[in-house]
Amino acid sequence: MDDTKNKADGKVKGKSKNIHSGHRERVRKRFINEGSFDNFEYHQILEFILFYSIKQQDTNELAHKLLDEYGSFHALMDAKPADIMKRCKVSEVTAVLITMFPPIIKRYLQSKWTRNEIIDSPRVAYKYFKSLLMGRGTESFYMLCLDTNKRLIREINISDGNVRQSYVYIDRIIEHALLYQASFVIIGHNHPAGTGKPSAPDVSATNAVKNALSTVGIALIDHIIVYDDKYFSFAEKELCNLKYY
Repeated sequence: MDDTKNKADGKVKGKSKNIHSGHRERVRKRFINEGSFDNFEYHQILEFILFYSIKQQDTNELAHKLLDEYGSFHALMDAKPADIMKRCKVSEVTAVLITMFPPIIKRYLQSKWTRNEIIDSPRVAYKYFKSLLMGRGTESFYMLCLDTNKRLIREINISDGNVRQSYVYIDRIIEHALLYQASFVIIGHNHPAGTGKPSAPDVSATNAVKNALSTVGIALIDHIIVYDDKYFSFAEKELCNLKYY
């Protein structure tokens, strides 16, 4: 089922059916020729997406309505389908189509990494955590288990919290570090609110994890905070005496 018959999904009354004749084909050709959306406005990208759920109707007005309702392109993409359906009166097909892209991009980025990837610098660690944490509207805490050569053995989701905090379960970290025979561990989480400065609880949790891992002969070498396409590295800033050996 598409949104062809859903008047609330962008039908503009009183306009000629031919006023936008050829528009969709021109937009598609533009994307094919340019090979990216770099030169598109956000409402144009959204309009293009809506072509595939709304047939033979102008989608420009709906694209603007959706962006105005959520305030930004990323806020709309990160929303829940049910919320978009309720607030913007669109069909489930349209709401799912809009919100499916961040999870797809996340899996796309993850597919570029191999289990034997060497993670030996804050920059590389950030790229990996970014692929794990993108699109999450709440704080999530992960750990990476590395072998003696800093090759990735396994990533583990330790916890998911709320917008302001995540939870650090030290016993779970120790359990997985031993299970996967890690020599080194990197921990990381996101700050959805957009600040890169570590909080006091971030620092105390890092010290607690470091001390707990050291009792079983495993080194914590970094804590990465991901925010606004940027990162904060404890090792880079020499916090908690973390470093890449």
